[in-house]
Amino acid sequence: MELKERLQPHAVLVPLPLQGHITPFTHLAMKLASKGFTITFVNTESTHQQIAKAQSLKDEENPFSHAEESGLDIRYAKINDGFPLSFDRRDNASQFVEGLIHVFQAHVDDFIENLVLSKPNPPISCIIADSFHVWASTIAKKYNLVNVSFWTEPATVLTVYYHMDLLKSNGHFGCYDKCEDTIRYIPGVQAIEPSDLPSYCQDADPNTVMHRFVFKCIEDAQKADVVIGNTVQELESSTISALQEKQPFYAIGPVFPTSFTKRIISTSLLPASDYTNWLNSKQDGTVLYISFGSLANLSKQDILEIAQGILISKVSFIWVLRHNILVSGERNILPLGFEEETTGRGLVVPWCSQLAILSHPAVGGFLTHCGWNSILESIWCKVPMVCFPILTDQFTNRKLVVDDWRTGLNLCTGRLIRRKVVAENIGRIMSKSDELRKNIEKTQMILQNALSDEGSSEKNLNQFIEDMNNKILQKK
Repeated sequence: MELKERLQPHAVLVPLPLQGHITPFTHLAMKLASKGFTITFVNTESTHQQIAKAQSLKDEENPFSHAEESGLDIRYAKINDGFPLSFDRRDNASQFVEGLIHVFQAHVDDFIENLVLSKPNPPISCIIADSFHVWASTIAKKYNLVNVSFWTEPATVLTVYYHMDLLKSNGHFGCYDKCEDTIRYIPGVQAIEPSDLPSYCQDADPNTVMHRFVFKCIEDAQKADVVIGNTVQELESSTISALQEKQPFYAIGPVFPTSFTKRIISTSLLPASDYTNWLNSKQDGTVLYISFGSLANLSKQDILEIAQGILISKVSFIWVLRHNILVSGERNILPLGFEEETTGRGLVVPWCSQLAILSHPAVGGFLTHCGWNSILESIWCKVPMVCFPILTDQFTNRKLVVDDWRTGLNLCTGRLIRRKVVAENIGRIMSKSDELRKNIEKTQMILQNALSDEGSSEKNLNQFIEDMNNKILQKK
Protein backbone atom coordinates (compact mmCIF):
# COMPACT_ATOMS: atom_id res chain seq x y z
CA MET A 1 0.00 0.00 0.00
CA GLU A 2 2.82 2.36 0.91
CA LEU A 3 4.50 1.65 -2.42
CA LYS A 4 1.26 2.34 -4.27
CA GLU A 5 0.82 5.66 -2.47
CA ARG A 6 4.42 6.58 -3.13
CA LEU A 7 3.98 5.87 -6.84
CA GLN A 8 0.62 7.58 -7.24
CA PRO A 9 1.32 10.59 -9.46
CA HIS A 10 0.08 13.99 -8.29
CA ALA A 11 0.07 16.45 -11.19
CA VAL A 12 -0.40 20.21 -10.97
CA LEU A 13 -2.16 21.40 -14.15
CA VAL A 14 -1.78 25.06 -15.21
CA PRO A 15 -3.59 26.07 -18.43
CA LEU A 16 -3.09 29.36 -20.26
CA PRO A 17 -6.00 31.55 -19.08
CA LEU A 18 -7.86 31.47 -22.41
CA GLN A 19 -10.99 29.50 -23.37
CA GLY A 20 -9.29 27.42 -26.08
CA HIS A 21 -6.71 26.18 -23.57
CA ILE A 22 -8.88 25.77 -20.47
CA THR A 23 -11.26 23.42 -22.34
CA PRO A 24 -8.70 20.70 -23.25
CA PHE A 25 -6.94 21.11 -19.88
CA THR A 26 -10.20 20.43 -18.06
CA HIS A 27 -10.81 17.28 -20.12
CA LEU A 28 -7.18 16.21 -19.58
CA ALA A 29 -7.63 16.57 -15.81
CA MET A 30 -10.68 14.30 -15.96
CA LYS A 31 -8.89 11.77 -18.17
CA LEU A 32 -5.81 11.55 -15.95
CA ALA A 33 -7.89 11.45 -12.75
CA SER A 34 -9.85 8.52 -14.21
CA LYS A 35 -6.47 6.76 -14.65
CA GLY A 36 -5.65 7.16 -10.94
CA PHE A 37 -3.86 10.52 -10.90
CA THR A 38 -4.37 13.06 -8.15
CA ILE A 39 -4.84 16.39 -9.90
CA THR A 40 -4.45 19.92 -8.59
CA PHE A 41 -6.05 22.13 -11.23
CA VAL A 42 -4.93 25.77 -11.15
CA ASN A 43 -6.93 28.60 -12.66
CA THR A 44 -6.18 32.29 -12.36
CA GLU A 45 -8.55 34.22 -10.08
CA SER A 46 -9.77 36.17 -13.11
CA THR A 47 -10.56 32.96 -15.03
CA HIS A 48 -12.33 31.49 -12.01
CA GLN A 49 -14.43 34.65 -11.68
CA GLN A 50 -15.53 34.31 -15.31
CA ILE A 51 -16.36 30.60 -14.92
CA ALA A 52 -18.25 31.22 -11.67
CA LYS A 53 -20.29 33.99 -13.31
CA ALA A 54 -20.98 31.95 -16.45
CA GLN A 55 -21.99 28.82 -14.48
CA SER A 56 -23.75 30.69 -11.62
CA LEU A 57 -21.34 29.16 -9.09
CA LYS A 58 -20.54 30.61 -5.70
CA ASP A 59 -17.06 32.12 -5.63
CA GLU A 60 -15.69 29.38 -3.35
CA GLU A 61 -17.34 26.57 -5.34
CA ASN A 62 -15.15 24.02 -7.13
CA PRO A 63 -16.08 23.60 -10.84
CA PHE A 64 -14.91 19.97 -10.50
CA SER A 65 -17.26 19.10 -7.61
CA HIS A 66 -19.25 16.67 -9.82
CA ALA A 67 -16.02 14.87 -10.72
CA GLU A 68 -15.20 14.52 -7.03
CA GLU A 69 -18.64 13.01 -6.41
CA SER A 70 -17.72 10.35 -8.99
CA GLY A 71 -14.61 9.42 -7.04
CA LEU A 72 -12.03 11.43 -8.97
CA ASP A 73 -9.33 13.16 -6.93
CA ILE A 74 -9.32 16.61 -8.52
CA ARG A 75 -8.34 19.47 -6.21
CA TYR A 76 -8.90 23.03 -7.33
CA ALA A 77 -6.89 26.18 -6.72
CA LYS A 78 -6.90 29.84 -7.81
CA ILE A 79 -3.87 32.07 -8.13
CA ASN A 80 -3.36 35.71 -8.95
CA ASP A 81 -2.08 36.47 -12.47
CA GLY A 82 -0.40 39.70 -11.38
CA PHE A 83 -3.29 42.03 -12.17
CA PRO A 84 -6.31 43.20 -10.15
CA LEU A 85 -9.62 41.51 -11.01
CA SER A 86 -10.97 44.79 -12.39
CA PHE A 87 -8.15 44.99 -14.99
CA ASP A 88 -9.47 44.43 -18.54
CA ARG A 89 -7.15 41.74 -19.89
CA ARG A 90 -8.66 41.77 -23.37
CA ASP A 91 -8.54 45.54 -23.95
CA ASN A 92 -5.01 45.70 -22.51
CA ALA A 93 -3.71 42.54 -24.16
CA SER A 94 -0.10 43.74 -24.58
CA GLN A 95 0.18 44.66 -20.89
CA PHE A 96 -1.40 41.37 -19.89
CA VAL A 97 1.02 39.36 -22.04
CA GLU A 98 3.97 41.30 -20.55
CA GLY A 99 2.60 40.20 -17.17
CA LEU A 100 2.47 36.56 -18.30
CA ILE A 101 6.13 36.86 -19.34
CA HIS A 102 7.50 38.71 -16.30
CA VAL A 103 5.09 38.47 -13.34
CA PHE A 104 2.96 35.32 -13.48
CA GLN A 105 5.90 33.02 -12.80
CA ALA A 106 6.36 34.48 -9.28
CA HIS A 107 2.72 33.71 -8.41
CA VAL A 108 3.03 30.13 -9.71
CA ASP A 109 6.30 29.74 -7.79
CA ASP A 110 4.65 30.92 -4.53
CA PHE A 111 1.75 28.55 -5.07
CA ILE A 112 3.97 25.51 -5.77
CA GLU A 113 6.20 26.31 -2.81
CA ASN A 114 3.22 26.54 -0.43
CA LEU A 115 1.76 23.35 -1.88
CA VAL A 116 5.04 21.46 -1.39
CA LEU A 117 5.38 22.77 2.18
CA SER A 118 1.80 21.70 2.99
CA LYS A 119 2.93 18.08 2.35
CA PRO A 120 -0.15 16.95 0.38
CA ASN A 121 -0.95 13.24 0.15
CA PRO A 122 0.23 12.09 -2.33
CA PRO A 123 3.12 14.58 -2.71
CA ILE A 124 3.21 16.52 -5.98
CA SER A 125 5.44 14.80 -8.50
CA CYS A 126 4.93 16.61 -11.79
CA ILE A 127 3.72 19.82 -13.34
CA ILE A 128 1.68 19.75 -16.54
CA ALA A 129 1.93 23.28 -17.87
CA ASP A 130 0.45 24.73 -21.03
CA SER A 131 3.19 24.92 -23.67
CA PHE A 132 2.29 28.63 -23.83
CA HIS A 133 3.85 29.37 -20.45
CA VAL A 134 7.39 30.69 -20.19
CA TRP A 135 8.31 29.36 -16.74
CA ALA A 136 7.66 25.59 -16.61
CA SER A 137 11.27 24.38 -16.92
CA THR A 138 12.50 26.78 -14.19
CA ILE A 139 9.79 25.83 -11.69
CA ALA A 140 9.97 22.08 -12.42
CA LYS A 141 13.73 22.16 -11.84
CA LYS A 142 13.44 24.22 -8.64
CA TYR A 143 10.97 21.79 -7.02
CA ASN A 144 12.37 18.60 -8.60
CA LEU A 145 9.18 17.87 -10.56
CA VAL A 146 8.74 16.04 -13.85
CA ASN A 147 8.12 18.76 -16.45
CA VAL A 148 5.27 17.87 -18.83
CA SER A 149 4.27 20.33 -21.55
CA PHE A 150 0.71 20.08 -22.90
CA TRP A 151 0.50 21.22 -26.53
CA THR A 152 -3.12 22.12 -27.36
CA GLU A 153 -2.64 22.65 -31.12
CA PRO A 154 -1.70 20.32 -34.02
CA ALA A 155 1.75 18.75 -34.08
CA THR A 156 2.35 20.47 -37.43
CA VAL A 157 2.22 23.88 -35.75
CA LEU A 158 4.66 22.81 -33.04
CA THR A 159 7.16 21.46 -35.57
CA VAL A 160 6.97 24.71 -37.56
CA TYR A 161 7.77 26.68 -34.38
CA TYR A 162 10.58 24.26 -33.54
CA HIS A 163 12.21 25.05 -36.88
CA MET A 164 12.11 28.85 -36.86
CA ASP A 165 15.86 28.81 -37.52
CA LEU A 166 15.24 27.05 -40.86
CA LEU A 167 12.50 29.53 -41.78
CA LYS A 168 14.92 32.40 -41.04
CA SER A 169 17.88 30.95 -42.92
CA ASN A 170 15.68 30.22 -45.96
CA GLY A 171 14.21 33.73 -46.01
CA HIS A 172 10.66 32.73 -45.01
CA PHE A 173 10.66 34.55 -41.67
CA GLY A 174 12.06 37.65 -39.99
CA CYS A 175 13.00 39.60 -43.13
CA TYR A 176 11.13 42.26 -45.11
CA ASP A 177 11.70 40.70 -48.54
CA LYS A 178 10.32 37.27 -47.64
CA CYS A 179 10.39 34.26 -49.98
CA GLU A 180 7.01 33.15 -51.24
CA ASP A 181 8.00 29.73 -52.60
CA THR A 182 6.64 26.49 -51.12
CA ILE A 183 8.47 25.36 -47.97
CA ARG A 184 9.77 21.78 -48.29
CA TYR A 185 12.57 21.67 -45.72
CA ILE A 186 10.74 21.35 -42.36
CA PRO A 187 11.26 17.81 -41.01
CA GLY A 188 8.00 15.85 -41.02
CA VAL A 189 6.10 18.42 -43.11
CA GLN A 190 6.06 17.43 -46.76
CA ALA A 191 5.14 20.87 -48.10
CA ILE A 192 3.57 24.02 -46.69
CA GLU A 193 2.86 27.40 -48.26
CA PRO A 194 4.10 30.55 -46.46
CA SER A 195 0.45 31.64 -46.19
CA ASP A 196 -0.27 28.46 -44.20
CA LEU A 197 2.31 29.16 -41.49
CA PRO A 198 1.04 30.31 -38.07
CA SER A 199 0.42 34.08 -38.14
CA TYR A 200 3.42 34.78 -35.88
CA CYS A 201 5.67 33.34 -38.61
CA GLN A 202 3.97 35.41 -41.32
CA ASP A 203 4.00 38.85 -39.70
CA ALA A 204 6.33 41.51 -41.09
CA ASP A 205 7.37 42.63 -37.59
CA PRO A 206 8.42 39.65 -35.44
CA ASN A 207 9.37 41.86 -32.47
CA THR A 208 6.00 42.65 -30.87
CA VAL A 209 5.21 41.55 -27.32
CA MET A 210 3.07 38.68 -28.67
CA HIS A 211 5.94 37.39 -30.82
CA ARG A 212 8.38 37.62 -27.92
CA PHE A 213 5.90 35.73 -25.74
CA VAL A 214 5.19 32.92 -28.21
CA PHE A 215 8.86 32.35 -29.09
CA LYS A 216 9.89 32.39 -25.41
CA CYS A 217 7.18 29.80 -24.67
CA ILE A 218 8.37 27.55 -27.50
CA GLU A 219 11.94 27.84 -26.24
CA ASP A 220 10.79 26.70 -22.80
CA ALA A 221 8.60 23.87 -24.16
CA GLN A 222 11.70 22.39 -25.82
CA LYS A 223 13.17 21.90 -22.34
CA ALA A 224 10.24 19.75 -21.14
CA ASP A 225 10.84 16.14 -20.08
CA VAL A 226 7.76 15.14 -22.08
CA VAL A 227 5.28 16.78 -24.46
CA ILE A 228 1.71 15.51 -24.71
CA GLY A 229 -0.30 16.70 -27.70
CA ASN A 230 -4.02 17.07 -28.34
CA THR A 231 -3.73 15.36 -31.71
CA VAL A 232 -3.93 11.88 -33.23
CA GLN A 233 -0.95 9.82 -34.41
CA GLU A 234 -2.62 8.71 -37.65
CA LEU A 235 -3.62 12.26 -38.65
CA GLU A 236 -0.09 13.70 -38.40
CA SER A 237 2.13 10.62 -38.40
CA SER A 238 5.23 11.92 -40.23
CA THR A 239 5.17 15.21 -38.29
CA ILE A 240 4.90 13.39 -34.96
CA SER A 241 7.72 11.01 -35.90
CA ALA A 242 9.96 14.01 -36.67
CA LEU A 243 9.04 15.65 -33.34
CA GLN A 244 9.82 12.46 -31.45
CA GLU A 245 13.41 12.68 -32.68
CA LYS A 246 13.71 15.95 -30.74
CA GLN A 247 11.98 14.99 -27.46
CA PRO A 248 9.39 12.50 -26.14
CA PHE A 249 6.02 13.41 -27.71
CA TYR A 250 2.78 11.51 -27.09
CA ALA A 251 -0.30 12.11 -29.26
CA ILE A 252 -3.19 11.53 -26.84
CA GLY A 253 -6.03 13.38 -28.58
CA PRO A 254 -8.69 14.24 -29.14
CA VAL A 255 -8.84 15.20 -25.44
CA PHE A 256 -12.62 15.18 -25.05
CA PRO A 257 -14.96 14.92 -22.05
CA THR A 258 -14.51 11.58 -20.35
CA SER A 259 -17.55 9.36 -19.87
CA PHE A 260 -16.25 8.54 -16.40
CA THR A 261 -18.57 11.08 -14.77
CA LYS A 262 -22.28 11.32 -15.39
CA ARG A 263 -22.10 15.10 -15.77
CA ILE A 264 -19.73 16.92 -18.10
CA ILE A 265 -17.73 19.62 -16.33
CA SER A 266 -18.56 22.91 -18.00
CA THR A 267 -15.51 24.84 -19.18
CA SER A 268 -17.20 27.90 -20.66
CA LEU A 269 -16.04 31.37 -19.62
CA LEU A 270 -19.26 32.87 -20.99
CA PRO A 271 -22.91 32.08 -20.12
CA ALA A 272 -24.26 29.57 -22.67
CA SER A 273 -27.95 29.14 -23.48
CA ASP A 274 -29.64 25.98 -24.77
CA TYR A 275 -30.89 26.16 -28.37
CA THR A 276 -31.99 22.51 -28.66
CA ASN A 277 -35.70 23.32 -29.08
CA TRP A 278 -34.98 25.68 -31.97
CA LEU A 279 -32.74 23.09 -33.64
CA ASN A 280 -35.37 20.38 -33.08
CA SER A 281 -37.69 22.34 -35.37
CA LYS A 282 -35.24 22.06 -38.30
CA GLN A 283 -34.71 19.16 -40.71
CA ASP A 284 -31.57 17.05 -40.39
CA GLY A 285 -28.46 18.54 -41.96
CA THR A 286 -30.06 21.87 -42.94
CA VAL A 287 -28.56 24.28 -40.37
CA LEU A 288 -25.21 26.05 -40.76
CA TYR A 289 -23.44 26.74 -37.46
CA ILE A 290 -21.23 29.85 -37.49
CA SER A 291 -18.71 30.71 -34.80
CA PHE A 292 -15.35 32.48 -34.73
CA GLY A 293 -14.38 31.38 -31.23
CA SER A 294 -13.84 33.27 -28.00
CA LEU A 295 -10.88 35.47 -28.94
CA ALA A 296 -10.64 36.44 -32.62
CA ASN A 297 -11.73 39.85 -33.89
CA LEU A 298 -13.22 40.61 -37.30
CA SER A 299 -13.71 43.89 -39.14
CA LYS A 300 -17.17 45.31 -39.76
CA GLN A 301 -16.61 44.74 -43.48
CA ASP A 302 -15.92 41.01 -42.86
CA ILE A 303 -19.16 40.68 -40.88
CA LEU A 304 -21.11 42.60 -43.55
CA GLU A 305 -19.90 40.32 -46.40
CA ILE A 306 -20.54 37.14 -44.37
CA ALA A 307 -24.04 38.38 -43.42
CA GLN A 308 -24.85 39.23 -47.06
CA GLY A 309 -23.49 35.83 -48.14
CA ILE A 310 -25.84 34.16 -45.64
CA LEU A 311 -28.78 36.16 -47.03
CA ILE A 312 -27.93 35.18 -50.61
CA SER A 313 -27.54 31.49 -49.67
CA LYS A 314 -30.94 31.41 -47.90
CA VAL A 315 -29.51 28.82 -45.49
CA SER A 316 -30.90 28.18 -42.02
CA PHE A 317 -28.23 29.12 -39.49
CA ILE A 318 -27.25 29.63 -35.87
CA TRP A 319 -24.59 32.35 -35.59
CA VAL A 320 -22.55 33.00 -32.45
CA LEU A 321 -21.74 36.72 -32.41
CA ARG A 322 -19.85 37.88 -29.32
CA HIS A 323 -20.52 41.52 -28.39
CA ASN A 324 -16.74 42.19 -28.57
CA ILE A 325 -16.06 40.53 -31.94
CA LEU A 326 -15.46 43.75 -33.92
CA VAL A 327 -11.92 45.13 -34.09
CA SER A 328 -13.38 48.60 -33.50
CA GLY A 329 -15.21 47.48 -30.34
CA GLU A 330 -18.47 48.80 -31.83
CA ARG A 331 -21.58 47.01 -30.53
CA ASN A 332 -23.74 47.58 -33.60
CA ILE A 333 -22.53 44.47 -35.42
CA LEU A 334 -25.01 43.24 -38.06
CA PRO A 335 -26.24 45.13 -41.15
CA LEU A 336 -29.59 46.88 -40.75
CA GLY A 337 -32.59 44.58 -41.20
CA PHE A 338 -30.54 41.34 -41.17
CA GLU A 339 -32.27 39.74 -38.17
CA GLU A 340 -35.75 40.72 -39.45
CA GLU A 341 -34.98 39.28 -42.88
CA THR A 342 -33.81 35.96 -41.39
CA THR A 343 -36.59 35.52 -38.79
CA GLY A 344 -37.53 31.87 -38.46
CA ARG A 345 -34.58 30.49 -40.40
CA GLY A 346 -31.76 32.15 -38.48
CA LEU A 347 -30.70 32.63 -34.89
CA VAL A 348 -28.03 35.11 -33.74
CA VAL A 349 -26.79 34.24 -30.25
CA PRO A 350 -24.10 35.66 -27.91
CA TRP A 351 -22.63 32.25 -26.93
CA CYS A 352 -23.59 28.57 -26.82
CA SER A 353 -22.38 25.09 -25.93
CA GLN A 354 -20.56 24.24 -29.16
CA LEU A 355 -20.54 20.46 -28.69
CA ALA A 356 -24.30 20.48 -28.06
CA ILE A 357 -24.85 22.37 -31.33
CA LEU A 358 -22.43 20.36 -33.48
CA SER A 359 -23.76 17.04 -32.24
CA HIS A 360 -27.38 17.97 -33.12
CA PRO A 361 -28.61 16.17 -36.28
CA ALA A 362 -30.03 19.44 -37.71
CA VAL A 363 -26.51 20.88 -38.12
CA GLY A 364 -24.97 20.12 -41.53
CA GLY A 365 -22.07 22.57 -41.79
CA PHE A 366 -19.77 24.74 -39.69
CA LEU A 367 -18.35 28.12 -40.74
CA THR A 368 -15.33 28.29 -38.43
CA HIS A 369 -12.23 30.34 -37.60
CA CYS A 370 -10.35 26.98 -37.47
CA GLY A 371 -9.52 26.93 -33.78
CA TRP A 372 -8.10 23.47 -33.05
CA ASN A 373 -10.80 22.51 -30.52
CA SER A 374 -13.47 23.53 -33.04
CA ILE A 375 -11.89 21.38 -35.77
CA LEU A 376 -11.64 18.28 -33.57
CA GLU A 377 -15.23 18.72 -32.35
CA SER A 378 -16.51 19.26 -35.88
CA ILE A 379 -14.79 16.11 -37.16
CA TRP A 380 -16.04 14.12 -34.15
CA CYS A 381 -19.61 15.21 -34.96
CA LYS A 382 -19.07 14.58 -38.71
CA VAL A 383 -19.85 18.19 -39.66
CA PRO A 384 -17.85 19.49 -42.69
CA MET A 385 -16.31 22.96 -42.38
CA VAL A 386 -16.08 26.23 -44.26
CA CYS A 387 -12.76 27.68 -43.10
CA PHE A 388 -11.97 31.30 -42.33
CA PRO A 389 -8.73 31.42 -40.30
CA ILE A 390 -8.04 34.70 -38.53
CA LEU A 391 -4.90 34.38 -36.37
CA THR A 392 -2.21 32.20 -34.73
CA ASP A 393 -2.37 28.44 -35.57
CA GLN A 394 -5.63 28.77 -37.53
CA PHE A 395 -3.91 29.16 -40.92
CA THR A 396 -2.02 25.90 -40.49
CA ASN A 397 -5.16 24.20 -39.12
CA ARG A 398 -7.03 25.29 -42.26
CA LYS A 399 -4.35 23.63 -44.41
CA LEU A 400 -4.87 20.34 -42.56
CA VAL A 401 -8.68 20.50 -42.93
CA VAL A 402 -8.88 21.64 -46.56
CA ASP A 403 -5.70 20.36 -48.25
CA ASP A 404 -4.64 17.30 -46.24
CA TRP A 405 -7.81 15.68 -44.93
CA ARG A 406 -10.28 17.30 -47.38
CA THR A 407 -12.97 17.67 -44.73
CA GLY A 408 -13.74 21.31 -45.49
CA LEU A 409 -13.58 24.23 -47.93
CA ASN A 410 -12.03 27.70 -47.89
CA LEU A 411 -14.45 30.56 -47.28
CA CYS A 412 -12.31 32.75 -49.53
CA THR A 413 -8.79 33.02 -50.90
CA GLY A 414 -6.67 35.23 -48.66
CA ARG A 415 -8.36 37.74 -46.37
CA LEU A 416 -10.62 39.43 -48.92
CA ILE A 417 -14.21 38.29 -48.41
CA ARG A 418 -16.79 38.58 -51.17
CA ARG A 419 -20.46 37.85 -50.38
CA LYS A 420 -21.07 35.84 -53.57
CA VAL A 421 -18.09 33.58 -52.81
CA VAL A 422 -19.38 33.20 -49.22
CA ALA A 423 -22.83 32.18 -50.53
CA GLU A 424 -21.27 29.80 -53.05
CA ASN A 425 -19.15 27.98 -50.44
CA ILE A 426 -22.00 27.82 -47.94
CA GLY A 427 -24.10 26.23 -50.71
CA ARG A 428 -21.34 23.70 -51.44
CA ILE A 429 -20.89 22.69 -47.80
CA MET A 430 -24.64 22.34 -47.20
CA SER A 431 -25.28 20.39 -50.43
CA LYS A 432 -24.30 17.12 -48.70
CA SER A 433 -21.32 16.68 -51.05
CA ASP A 434 -20.51 12.97 -51.15
CA GLU A 435 -16.75 13.51 -51.20
CA LEU A 436 -16.71 15.83 -48.16
CA ARG A 437 -19.06 13.58 -46.17
CA LYS A 438 -17.02 10.48 -47.05
CA ASN A 439 -13.77 12.18 -46.01
CA ILE A 440 -15.15 13.47 -42.73
CA GLU A 441 -16.63 10.06 -41.86
CA LYS A 442 -13.24 8.47 -42.57
CA THR A 443 -11.45 11.09 -40.42
CA GLN A 444 -14.00 10.72 -37.64
CA MET A 445 -13.33 6.98 -37.60
CA ILE A 446 -9.62 7.71 -37.15
CA LEU A 447 -10.45 9.84 -34.08
CA GLN A 448 -12.84 7.25 -32.71
CA ASN A 449 -10.42 4.35 -33.22
CA ALA A 450 -7.59 6.31 -31.59
CA LEU A 451 -9.62 6.58 -28.37
CA SER A 452 -10.66 2.90 -28.30
CA ASP A 453 -8.98 0.52 -25.85
CA GLU A 454 -6.50 -0.63 -28.50
CA GLY A 455 -6.26 2.76 -30.23
CA SER A 456 -3.11 4.83 -30.66
CA SER A 457 -4.15 7.66 -28.32
CA GLU A 458 -5.15 5.28 -25.54
CA LYS A 459 -1.90 3.33 -25.91
CA ASN A 460 0.11 6.57 -26.02
CA LEU A 461 -1.63 7.84 -22.88
CA ASN A 462 -0.85 4.62 -21.02
CA GLN A 463 2.75 4.72 -22.25
CA PHE A 464 3.05 8.36 -21.18
CA ILE A 465 1.80 7.45 -17.68
CA GLU A 466 4.24 4.54 -17.41
CA ASP A 467 7.19 6.62 -18.64
CA MET A 468 6.25 9.50 -16.37
CA ASN A 469 6.09 7.21 -13.34
CA ASN A 470 9.61 6.04 -14.18
CA LYS A 471 10.77 9.67 -14.39
CA ILE A 472 9.12 10.39 -11.00
CA LEU A 473 10.97 7.45 -9.44
CA GLN A 474 14.27 8.68 -10.90
CA LYS A 475 13.76 12.05 -9.20
CA LYS A 476 13.16 10.55 -5.74
